[in-house]
Amino acid sequence: MAKEEGLKVVATNRRARHDYTIEDTYEAGMVLHGTEVKALREGRASLVDGYAYVDRGEMWIDNVYIPEYFQGTWNNHLPRRKRKLLLHKEQIRRIAAKTREGGYTVVPLRLYFLDGRAKLEIGVAKGKREYDKRQALRERQDRREADRAMAARKYVGE
Repeated sequence: MAKEEGLKVVATNRRARHDYTIEDTYEAGMVLHGTEVKALREGRASLVDGYAYVDRGEMWIDNVYIPEYFQGTWNNHLPRRKRKLLLHKEQIRRIAAKTREGGYTVVPLRLYFLDGRAKLEIGVAKGKREYDKRQALRERQDRREADRAMAARKYVGE
């Protein structure tokens, strides 16, 4: 089989960018079982309820849903098990220091294959308040309306 090249996105957590202000992002490898990799290659996963934390100098991700592999046998994986993330020690220290400050959490943003290896993009994030969310939505709507108006104006002028 030919070696896989490039980037293939399996799952994104769009809700995280709505609920949190992302301050730093990191790319982490994941320790996976064989059937998890096969299920991911089918493009099925969900990051919505996932969160990451540091435990005894190691980074872990919990509550990320990777469904059971349909053609797996009795040694299939658990869909929502906790998985170890592979990061450099200095990166883990930086993340741990930030989360100890308070108000910060680590959320998964994107799960993808990079040159055949499963990677997870995680972000150190601070929760948005309700009015911040409304303001972001309003800005997006205003920008969309302005783009539409400019496009309509350009079309009429020609």
